[in-house]
Amino acid sequence: MKLQIAFTLLFLCVTTLFSQEVAIDSSKVVDTKYREDQFYLAITYNLLANKPQNVSQTGFSSGFHFGYIRDFPLNKRRNFGLGLGLGASINSYNHNIYVFEDDKGNISYANLNDLDLSYSKNKFATYLFEVPLEVRWRTSTATEYKFWRIYTGFKMGYLVASSTKFKGSGGKVKNSNISDFNNLQYGLTFSAGYNTWNFHIYYSLNPILNKDAKLDGETIDMSAIKFGLIFYIL
Repeated sequence: MKLQIAFTLLFLCVTTLFSQEVAIDSSKVVDTKYREDQFYLAITYNLLANKPQNVSQTGFSSGFHFGYIRDFPLNKRRNFGLGLGLGASINSYNHNIYVFEDDKGNISYANLNDLDLSYSKNKFATYLFEVPLEVRWRTSTATEYKFWRIYTGFKMGYLVASSTKFKGSGGKVKNSNISDFNNLQYGLTFSAGYNTWNFHIYYSLNPILNKDAKLDGETIDMSAIKFGLIFYIL
């Protein structure tokens, strides 16, 4: 499934690259009121910050992000403006925190380093609807489709689904939509680059889990840092 998603994103990005090479017909009327309205696709590596003691990430933690941003130029040259969008993301985090139901049916957490369990998979995943708000600077013009850009801003996400999965010597353990995940997740964003290829980073301002999630009596205050590539499609 992951390979299918990756190949689909790769196809879209390559298509975008070639579509932006199309020559502009100079005989057409130049749109001096153009906007940089864009669809976006991003692939990130997801880090967990503020991890509890002896907690570590295992394997590759990935994120897939997509959506649409409406552009609002603020100056006559139209190289500075705001962007407001709507999107979604799928995020996975591989780690060594075991999430399970105790004898009373409550969700509990344990460090796999302290348990006599071998495992091949242990992760949680989040599925978010997101609203990005950006301050945008670029070198674009009404006839230039290759340009430098710097976009910085804030992203608000609403959790629509979550899951935890464990596969190991204790069998398979799955949990869906547990209440310990924060419904609102938000952070700062920064994107910069030229033409198709752009670096992207997201720095979370609040924890992924709420105060009810505790490991060894302490709150699990882990937050996300995501960095990777973002592709804009005009």
